Amino acid sequence: MKLWYAKIIVSLKYKIGDKAVYPGHGVGEIISIEIKKIEGQELSFYIMKIIDSDLKIMIPTNNPKSAGIRDLIEEEKISKVYDILKEQDVRIDNVAWNKRFKDYNEKLKSGSIFEVAEVLRDLFVLKKRKELSFGEKRMYEMAINLLSQEISIVKSLEKDDIVEEIEKILQEG
Repeated sequence: MKLWYAKIIVSLKYKIGDKAVYPGHGVGEIISIEIKKIEGQELSFYIMKIIDSDLKIMIPTNNPKSAGIRDLIEEEKISKVYDILKEQDVRIDNVAWNKRFKDYNEKLKSGSIFEVAEVLRDLFVLKKRKELSFGEKRMYEMAINLLSQEISIVKSLEKDDIVEEIEKILQEG
């Protein structure tokens, strides 16, 4: 192993086997760290495998935050996610569906678990008033999947149990 390569690996934020969240895709595991030659320059990348989809993503090791990667939520902050889901006295603007769709999509791709919780809550409230469009239903499923996946890993519980817990919170509001 080259000495400079060994130094890079020692100084990295994430190690092989670590889990982190990649915006819009969910929890992934760092499966390797690779050096790629790009335009004559050797750069190091995390190779992350998204748990739910087996999608593999290359993330620059020098600035993973620029790709939006973040650590899993701390267990004590999960209650804040649940509080967001409970707040069902929210105003859903009567803006055009495509504007609302765009706003929700941006929140889902932000990487913030709190914004994902807001999308799920808002769509749940909207669903009580009217039938969701196909796109809104997909966003609802994506939001519940992103939340339940991360929370289940943090709490070391089955994902289906977390889905039930989230749905119960939404129903009881």
